[in-house]
Amino acid sequence: MKKTHFWITNLFMSLLVLVSSLSSALADISNAPKPTQLGLQDAASPQMERISWFHDTLLMWIIILIVIFVTVLLIYVCIRFRKKRNPEPSKTTHNVTLEILWTAIPVVILLIIAIPSFKMLYYLDRVEEPEMTIKVTGYQWYWGYEYQDHEGVEFLSYMIPEEEVDESKGQIRLLSTDNPVVLPIDTNIQILITSADVIHAFTIPAFGFKKDAVPGRMNETWVRIDKPGVYYGQCSQICGIKHAYMPIEVHAVTKPEFEQWLVEAKAKFALNNQQRPYETAFNSIGAQ
Repeated sequence: MKKTHFWITNLFMSLLVLVSSLSSALADISNAPKPTQLGLQDAASPQMERISWFHDTLLMWIIILIVIFVTVLLIYVCIRFRKKRNPEPSKTTHNVTLEILWTAIPVVILLIIAIPSFKMLYYLDRVEEPEMTIKVTGYQWYWGYEYQDHEGVEFLSYMIPEEEVDESKGQIRLLSTDNPVVLPIDTNIQILITSADVIHAFTIPAFGFKKDAVPGRMNETWVRIDKPGVYYGQCSQICGIKHAYMPIEVHAVTKPEFEQWLVEAKAKFALNNQQRPYETAFNSIGAQ
């Protein structure tokens, strides 16, 4: 008995250590997708907070209640109206009250969903007085960024090839880029999105937006980042053979840190005559 208790205690403690280790490991990439993750990523903007509330609080409870109701109703019908209990089935064809209810109740449910949905879509659409503007251009298969309020800050961003990913620097396979976007927190940022070739989609789950990048058209969205951190996204529109290799990496920093980065960026990307160490390696991905 004592031996069994000893093994159970050891097993329990081992599981605690394992869970703690996994939690610590995942915390290091808390703003990136996690293995076996279910649900939405943690919100890093007011937009995503509203989307999470809409999904987790409103839609999920409505879905759960509908599933419970339908399940109970099916069980009741199977028992109450089985052949043994009803050798001669009812030939009722109409029930006015029932028909009104099964028409009115879905309408009410749709209104409960639609009203906050329309309010949220209006809020997500655009910001009236942006404090800064960044233009995003999709290419096959990388992104270009232009800080329109800061002349000379314009660059291209390529995925770091898998064999060159340095985990000690916090780089993540298929998500880290050679030139990450740097944005200030607590700032209303207007994002203009277009494409130079085919249709792409600029998507960052933690910020709560996904906008198509369409050639010859300028789409718009906005974001206000709540907290510093590194956030990731990817192209979410199939755009060719290297569609899976178009990550987005955003470093959210404080306003003083952003101003310091601007000084460095203007020198680094002066006249857009930048060195792109990963361009050749990236172009070889998928080549046969």
